[in-house]
Amino acid sequence: MEMTTPSSNTQSNAQGSFGAVLQQARKHKKVSLEEVAAELFILKRHLEALETENFTELPQAAFARGFAINYAKYLGLDSAKIASSFDTAYPKELKAKSINNTNTPLRPMGTLQRDTHNRIRFNPLLILGVVGLIILAVFLFRMVSNASQENNAEPVSTVEDISAIEQAQGAAIDNDTSGVGASGSALNLGDAGTAFLNMKLTADAVVSITDASGNSLISGTQTAGDYDLSGTPPFNVQIDNIDNVSLMLNQQAVALETYATDKQATFELTP
Repeated sequence: MEMTTPSSNTQSNAQGSFGAVLQQARKHKKVSLEEVAAELFILKRHLEALETENFTELPQAAFARGFAINYAKYLGLDSAKIASSFDTAYPKELKAKSINNTNTPLRPMGTLQRDTHNRIRFNPLLILGVVGLIILAVFLFRMVSNASQENNAEPVSTVEDISAIEQAQGAAIDNDTSGVGASGSALNLGDAGTAFLNMKLTADAVVSITDASGNSLISGTQTAGDYDLSGTPPFNVQIDNIDNVSLMLNQQAVALETYATDKQATFELTP
């Protein structure tokens, strides 16, 4: 009687239900979904969706396929067979929707910031406004200086000279620990659900990024330059050559090499 190991059975069934193969291999390896998620930087709900083949809970087809390949490699499976089985099982209607989403206009923070030094134009009204502010600042500075000189000739009141009413008024001034007065308001830096990405390319590279709502922030071959993007995290990121790309999330550098496999990276990015 020929004996087979669980891993060989898993490999032979890869063309059938790839989700069941992934789940069986994970259980055989005795690792939890939480451990896999922490190791591969893939959300637990997406790993569950792969194992149950619940494609509606997965991101776009290209990213979901990349997740399946990375998951298979982590479990020691034949990633090519898993990818083939994924392609066979993936619904055609979702694949068409994914292609349409990829072709939607970019939604960067403002516009893609490329090197546009040669196209900078100065607004005459803005220049006049700046000049006016400078003149006003000089005028106010002179007024304050003159007032200070005049006050220097007057005797300075000591603590004992301050009346009880004035002391009470002074004690009523309340500053919080952040240095903002009680009547002040904190500066609004943006919606709580929005995160910002800065990407710099030193050479051409294929980059695709979508946010949690399925919006395509950037897709396809990009030329060298700086790109500022914004969207709702987590972000699904796919880069074909990380040597040509550097990425920052909310002004924090992202170590792309920790996600890379053969200079290519497919991962989810959260603040």
